[in-house]
Amino acid sequence: MSGQKFGVAGVAALVIGHFSGMLDLIALPVWIGALVERYGFSPQQAGALATLFLVGAVLASALVAPRFDRMNQRVAATLGFGTAAAAFLLASTRAGFMPLALLHIVAGLSVGVALSMVHGTMGHAANPHRLYALAGITLGLLAIILLAVIPRLLIAQGGPVLFQVFAGIMAVATLSSALLFRNPMRGVEHQRWPFSRATWLTIFGISIMTFNQAMVFSFVEVIGKARGFSSDSVLAVLIALGFVNFILPSPLAAILQTRVSATRVTQIGPAVQAVLAVIVTSTTVFNLWAPAAAVFVSIQIFTHTFAFGRLAKLDPTGRALAATPATLMVGAALGPIVGGALGQNLGYPALGVAAVVVSIISIGFFTKAKSA
Repeated sequence: MSGQKFGVAGVAALVIGHFSGMLDLIALPVWIGALVERYGFSPQQAGALATLFLVGAVLASALVAPRFDRMNQRVAATLGFGTAAAAFLLASTRAGFMPLALLHIVAGLSVGVALSMVHGTMGHAANPHRLYALAGITLGLLAIILLAVIPRLLIAQGGPVLFQVFAGIMAVATLSSALLFRNPMRGVEHQRWPFSRATWLTIFGISIMTFNQAMVFSFVEVIGKARGFSSDSVLAVLIALGFVNFILPSPLAAILQTRVSATRVTQIGPAVQAVLAVIVTSTTVFNLWAPAAAVFVSIQIFTHTFAFGRLAKLDPTGRALAATPATLMVGAALGPIVGGALGQNLGYPALGVAAVVVSIISIGFFTKAKSA
């Protein structure tokens, strides 16, 4: 690990790039909700559009991550975020499924490239775990703002405002990348050996955990309204979720970095996630549903911060962390469309059953990674 210090400006660029590129992690409920309610798409169609964005990000990240340490990271991040901004702005002028599908793919491909540069560069920091936790705190702050503001903007101005907000966020990331991003130093050359078995198992474990996260979280808003909870009550839960993500998982992960085993956290995280998923998808009691929904995403953020730090140690070249968008989004890409299909055909409690099965698989991968 090069242990590079990026300075305040460089860290700011990485943090802004992180929360912009990870937009899907916090915005999926209002994203899916807007496509269903404002554009008239079915849950399965809405899930498919979100999936196309995520598939694009996965493909781009998988393509550029192996080449990360041979690229100009600042230029790639700037071009990636800039193209995503243009795609989202154009999406705000379209309403048909096919044009939106194409623009979701373009935006996803662009974000995948940019975010790979951000996360690979983070892996060269002096303390990648702490930097990722800091980025997670800012992501939580953005979640508070977006989950409070976007639903009200949608009511006031209609569906296109969703994509206008996304375009604005990507534009900010474009400017910060162009002006502040600092490439990792190339003074230390690493052998380009294949990833170890532990690296691959950790990647698989977090990918599968993210599938659970996206499958359930994408439909939190839809499930809440289907249970008969009022729009204001569901909105209040989403705002609370943003506050929880801001104050709980990333600060706690930073504090516990040297006090808790990363492998232990990755084993427990998916189990807690599964329990919450069953509550969110099955209960009809608001006082039980609300706290489970509010803390659901924080489990993923907390667990992945430890997985991120572990991967930084397992692969000093930064390539494994450059693949973070693919690692996260390959699971997230399948989550919305699978969740939509299960919810539409079998009812939303089926998502909870699926989450339990998937969590067991995720725990299995993390457990094997410990002994690899």
